[in-house]
Amino acid sequence: MTVDKELEKLSRLTPPAATPEARARALTAAMQAFDTAENNATAPQGNTKGWRQSSIINWIWSPAMNKKFLAGSALATLLIIPAAGYLAIELTRNGLPIVDQTEIAGNLSKSEASKQPAATAGQPVAVAPQIPAGNDSPAEQSVAVAQALQDKEAPALAKPDASQTSEFDANAALTNKPESSAAALGAAKRSAPGAPGIAPQQQLAEPMAAIAPSPAPPAEGRVQMQLDLNRERFANAAANPIKSVATDPVSTFSADVDSASYAFVRRSLTGGAMPDPQSVRVEEMINYFPYDWPGPDNADQPFKATVTVMPTPWNHDTELMHVAIKGYGIASATTPPANLVFLIDVSGSMDEPDKLPLLKSAFRLLVNRLKADDTVSIVTYAGNAGTVLSPTRVAEKSKILSAIDSLEPGGSTGGAEGIEAAYDLAKQGFVKDGVNRVMLATDGDFNVGPSSDEDLKRIIEERRKDGIFLTVLGFGRGNLNDSLMQTLAQNGNGSAAYIDTLAEAQKTLVEEAGSTLFPIASDVKFQVEFNPERIAEYRLIGYETRALNREDFNNDRVDAGDIGSGHSVTAIYEITPKGSPAVMNDDLRYGAADKAPAAAADSAHHGELAFVKMRYKKPGEDKSALITTPVDDNNAVATIDAAPQDVRFSVAVAAFGQKLSHVAAVDTYSYQAIADLAAASRGTDTFGYRSDFLGLVRLADGFSQR
Repeated sequence: MTVDKELEKLSRLTPPAATPEARARALTAAMQAFDTAENNATAPQGNTKGWRQSSIINWIWSPAMNKKFLAGSALATLLIIPAAGYLAIELTRNGLPIVDQTEIAGNLSKSEASKQPAATAGQPVAVAPQIPAGNDSPAEQSVAVAQALQDKEAPALAKPDASQTSEFDANAALTNKPESSAAALGAAKRSAPGAPGIAPQQQLAEPMAAIAPSPAPPAEGRVQMQLDLNRERFANAAANPIKSVATDPVSTFSADVDSASYAFVRRSLTGGAMPDPQSVRVEEMINYFPYDWPGPDNADQPFKATVTVMPTPWNHDTELMHVAIKGYGIASATTPPANLVFLIDVSGSMDEPDKLPLLKSAFRLLVNRLKADDTVSIVTYAGNAGTVLSPTRVAEKSKILSAIDSLEPGGSTGGAEGIEAAYDLAKQGFVKDGVNRVMLATDGDFNVGPSSDEDLKRIIEERRKDGIFLTVLGFGRGNLNDSLMQTLAQNGNGSAAYIDTLAEAQKTLVEEAGSTLFPIASDVKFQVEFNPERIAEYRLIGYETRALNREDFNNDRVDAGDIGSGHSVTAIYEITPKGSPAVMNDDLRYGAADKAPAAAADSAHHGELAFVKMRYKKPGEDKSALITTPVDDNNAVATIDAAPQDVRFSVAVAAFGQKLSHVAAVDTYSYQAIADLAAASRGTDTFGYRSDFLGLVRLADGFSQR
């Protein structure tokens, strides 16, 4: 709803005998609550500065218009009070001092404003002007009679039902720390009881100053309220295109074991809305689930690849090439000692139930999972970074838990300084042949110091040379900077997860602690070369933000993804066989014939569909090793039902992710078909993750039918 519509309604209720110009002036004077010098008379009878105030006041108290005014005043109250409260909340939650207190007090004089306590950086100020009793200034009168009006109108105002409650009001209600404008108004009322000497007419006219101290409308006469309630940031990456094998036979990308996107999608759907397509990263949804891929026998070769080729369930003229990688799992009894630094955002924006309180519970779970010889440090940041806990052995668990419990939110977000401090502390307690990791927990709101993604990326890139890994844990909604989380994780030898519930914290930090904390390889890259004799086109499903240049594969200086103990990585290509009616690109007129004899001459590779290569570095090493796997007809199955159970389920997840991100390839593949495929391949489902997935598919199907 826009303010200009409400102004138009009020303008129609001004005295009909007035000229249009006078009506406009009267309306403006009313909405500004007579905060200029010519409107400071104490009663209409003494007003010699014009008819504006008295005419409006007389109209207000006319019996015929009283009810209309009360309705209009109530509507204005419902509009303006939340707006003022939202402004106060945003200022205080970000630690911004409210300097111009005269604006908030209404007509508080400059001399009185100068007596207010000065705001301190990082400390929110709740403004409640202290006006001595008996002061008959317009500001005091406004405060006193505003409360009287609120009390008088309260019985007549019907509380809006849930369907009428705006997103703005709901968002403001979630913030319970900063004082609202109504609370400040009440404090001012208590400081000036009675407000004697105010005429009845002013008791109704003056409240408008306290309720709506708005500036005059712009020249065009329109005021538009635009509230940015959702400041979440996601990287804008278009889906991978179909590529021709004749011109672009090689696909190269970095490994990805992040799982944040799946939790984003779940949060949106269970919250009653379809997710932002940009928040959907298909590879993270696929890799969210544990799979029973065959793993390597020992740590000498830490990965094993399993490839399956099958018909595409959403396109009968194409096939899927499913590449599953399983990492070597380190037995819990033999895990190396861990040196962990918890870098925790305690800024004002973290003061919500699904942020700092959930974060504290999550880290308590992790501490209970660690071994007695592991060490934990805690660094916080909010304006300035500070060390809450120096390196402490987990044997002193109570000391660590007490430090976690002591964390409180407040101030702005100086994340860059906190990152530097955390890496310094991790380097100070570095454990040779152990795990050295910074665990950053934040809602992603970096607004003090170097705060651009590029600046923070540079800091992370410089510090990763120390052999310290990074985990980024996102919390909360409405302010989440997923784009920054991805930048930090991808460039800091790390991974990213999103914690929306305590159950997700249990999954990420306890059940999957090995893959989360203990790396078995860094800079893991994949490269797939397709045989142009067998495959005409291909499309990599997901990994848009992980694409690498072809030459990056053999360049050990190029950073890539990192994989933890026992982790699995899955990549799926949609491939179009040579001669299929689904081929989108015409054959080349020039050059193709020259390449054909060379390809045909190599009889050893004649029957291959593709060749999969994987590079990785063992922790602490600078030179990469290579693993290769040829793909031929022996990897193919005739039907989707003949594929292994885990393969089919991961394909269902891939279809769901593509549909949520509006990939055209799955437009005709229904949510019901996805649910059927997932249900048929659900398997044992020890922790219930796959059953939860089915519930999300059904929710999305229901929302799509609206």
